[in-house]
Formats: sequence, C-alpha cells, structure tokens
Amino acid sequence: MAYDRYVAICKPLHYGSLLGSRACAQMAAAAWGSGFLNAVLPTATTFSLPLCQGNAVNQFFCEIPQILKLSCSDSDYFREVGLIAFSFCLGVGCFVFIVVSYVQIFRAVLRMPSEQGKHKAFSTCLPHLAVVSLSISTATLKPPSIYSAHVDVVVTVLYSVIPPAVNPLIYSMRNQELKDALKKLFQLSSRSS
Repeated sequence: MAYDRYVAICKPLHYGSLLGSRACAQMAAAAWGSGFLNAVLPTATTFSLPLCQGNAVNQFFCEIPQILKLSCSDSDYFREVGLIAFSFCLGVGCFVFIVVSYVQIFRAVLRMPSEQGKHKAFSTCLPHLAVVSLSISTATLKPPSIYSAHVDVVVTVLYSVIPPAVNPLIYSMRNQELKDALKKLFQLSSRSS
C-alpha cells in the first residue's frame, strides 16, 4: 500500500508502468512469501522443541515466547531466538520501507500548490496510515517489564482482533454512502437521547 501511494502521488505519470500486473503479482508474491516464511519457520522449529514443563500454555493462542518458556533445551532455545530475530528484522524492514515511502509522499504533497490537491493526496494516505498505526500500537502495547498472563491474553486479543475488525471501517470512510448512513445513525441516536 505504501509503495502504491508513493507511485500514485510522486510518480503519477509512471503509475501504469511501475505498477502493472507483473509488479503487483511480484509484490503480492513477496508479501505472501515473507508472511509464509515468517509463520512456518518459527512454527516448524517450535514443534521440534523438547518440552520439560508440560504443554499447557496460559494464552489465547500458542505464541512462540510462551512455548519457549516451556522448553528445556538451550540449543533449541537459541535457534528459536534466532528465528524471532529474523521475524523482528522482517517487521522492522517493512516498517522502514513504509516510513521512507511516506516521507517521500509527504515531501511531494507539501510541494503541491493546490490545497485541494494536498487534501486529496492526504485523504488517500490516511486510511493506510491509520491501519498501520493501529496494528503497530496494539502489537507493542504491553511494556516488557510487566509480566502477567492476563495482560498477555488481553494484549493478544487486542492485536489479533481489533485491527482486522476496524480495517474495513477505516478504508470505507471515504465512501460517501457510508458517511451519510453514519450521519443518519448519529442523528437518530442523538434525537432519541
């Protein structure tokens, strides 16, 4: 999304050539492939861990750090930590790419002479930024110094449920019919109060 917005705003005349069907297929394959690797590598390694503290995880779903706490092998632990570092680097790489893309976008938008053009450009970027911010903020919500199984469950529910649930609403806020329906809903609720 960040690259799409970058090309649409910073290189609009080259949009068709830079984001043709081949480029879209390559970006989709890269996103799916990295997501697949990010899920399969740690999961496969985790299945090979010897567990010496039972197999009950007090969590909403099995997360790798929770399973690592049950492991009794140091070598497998370090291999798993390496895979977590790989996942972290992949996430940081995506985050840096998004930040660099949006810095370029904002520089281009701020150079636009028309206020209407600036507004239109920002309105196309804001939904994506809202979703990315929501995902990052819920994923990094829990301070690492506090450990509580109940806090972990709440945070896990937050970052696994809220961003996907709010995502369609954020992206559809540019839809005029939805805006009109929300206005009517709020007006009806204020009248009945």
